[in-house]
Amino acid sequence: MFKHLKKDLPASIVVFFVALPLCLGIALASGAPLFSGLIAGIIGGIVVGSISGSQIGVSGPAAGLAVIVLSAIATLGFENFLVAVVIGGALQIILGLLKAGIIGYYFPSSVIKGMLAGIGIIIFLKQIPHAFGYDSDYEGDLNFFQLDGENTFSALGEMFNYISPGALLVSSISLGILLLWELVLVKKSDFFKIVPGPLVAVVFGVLFYVLVDPSSVLAIAKNHLVSVPVPESTDDFIGQFTFPNFAAITNPQVWISGFTIAIVASLETLLCVEATDKLDPEKRITPTNRELFAQGTGNMVSGFIGGLPITQVIVRSSANIQSGAKTKLSAIIHGFFLLSSVILIPTLLNKIPLAVLAAVLLVVGYKLAKPSLFKKMFSLGKEQFIPFVVTVLGVVFTDLLMGIGLGLAVGIAIILINNYKNSHFLHIEKKESGGHYVKMTLAEEISFLNKGAILKELNDLPNDTLLELDVRKTIRLNYDILEILDDFVLKAKEKNIEVKLISEKGVIHNPPSFTAIFKGKDKSAA
Repeated sequence: MFKHLKKDLPASIVVFFVALPLCLGIALASGAPLFSGLIAGIIGGIVVGSISGSQIGVSGPAAGLAVIVLSAIATLGFENFLVAVVIGGALQIILGLLKAGIIGYYFPSSVIKGMLAGIGIIIFLKQIPHAFGYDSDYEGDLNFFQLDGENTFSALGEMFNYISPGALLVSSISLGILLLWELVLVKKSDFFKIVPGPLVAVVFGVLFYVLVDPSSVLAIAKNHLVSVPVPESTDDFIGQFTFPNFAAITNPQVWISGFTIAIVASLETLLCVEATDKLDPEKRITPTNRELFAQGTGNMVSGFIGGLPITQVIVRSSANIQSGAKTKLSAIIHGFFLLSSVILIPTLLNKIPLAVLAAVLLVVGYKLAKPSLFKKMFSLGKEQFIPFVVTVLGVVFTDLLMGIGLGLAVGIAIILINNYKNSHFLHIEKKESGGHYVKMTLAEEISFLNKGAILKELNDLPNDTLLELDVRKTIRLNYDILEILDDFVLKAKEKNIEVKLISEKGVIHNPPSFTAIFKGKDKSAA
């Protein structure tokens, strides 16, 4: 577990600094005590991180649930709402035991990539006001229309009326530190790989706030700083925990809220799992049923001690991946950092300018929505590009779930128009004689709707197998399936699986890339 500590530890520090304001901001947006957001972040890191099978995903309170939580607290009261969180967690555990995690595989690759790009654009746009010192809205808001009456673009115009020279200077220098660290310094010495650039930027921000004269035009006001509750004593700290009122368990509204939390949190988690697995450089696959079990356990614990609902969160997960994390240890350590910081150094944390964190998230947002990604999706053809763009626009101009729903609807419409759907898409023959032999014959048309079944069959192949993949009858192979096959080629070497591809062009042993082989008109296997 500690094999990659030298990579996981720096990544956990970055995730900690990203997660801290998000936990507080989401609690604020949800109408809940600020400490409840920190509880959810701590449980998401330590409890969910320990149980989850995801190596690079990070869990905590999610902005996508803020409106649901705000409404539930207003209707039920906070202590009764916590009962709904516990019920939602229990339902997620049941969903995991019923193997409902496969739902996540039925979202096309173009929609998942569109979700990531859309979130990247939102993160980038939402952090610009914080970089200028305009902090009226909370960190981590992923909706176009904000709770303060602004929207993503009107906030950009409004920020020019509230520019803080000190915050702008801090964010500019912090961004310079991050770019210099990543593009130049890490290539020159191992020291710069061990010490993360975001930590240096945070230290700079704290020193700037402490050393600059409060009367100076460059001074940073306290409302531009991280705000963590500061307990005055042990009793005061313990008093921040709230426990559910289980007398309300007979209230139908509590159960309705519990079901809503379970469904929305599970869907957001499964989509995030799909997205983070695609970002994972090692192409590891998260067991989704185990993830639902882990999230359910985390939500039950969080609800029992006064925390917000938890999901796996793409902002923290992508920051974790981009910071070089290798294993789940990074997520777990970040949870312990959150716990120890609110106990030991809350006063120091309250000296961190939000402008520094904005600089960190600007880099994260750009990496998720690089122009090269749009160029690549365009080159894949309209069947990939149109759902991708619709998802991006939907996520940016509405909210996360609505954007995904629009992209999925467009993807399904394209499939129906092209008559992709074919229920008899896979035929398997298995024989054993001194080894394993599996023959898979693909039908004429394969769509992303079939990727869950194909992925399962490929993952179930034992070591030392000869896989004969016959695509002579296949006319159209969806890009999602090609991605699965390309990822499988990398894993096949580790399991000593030999791949024998049979097409009308002949036989290819251990093809290096299915995408390259089938690149052409309509991804035709012929």
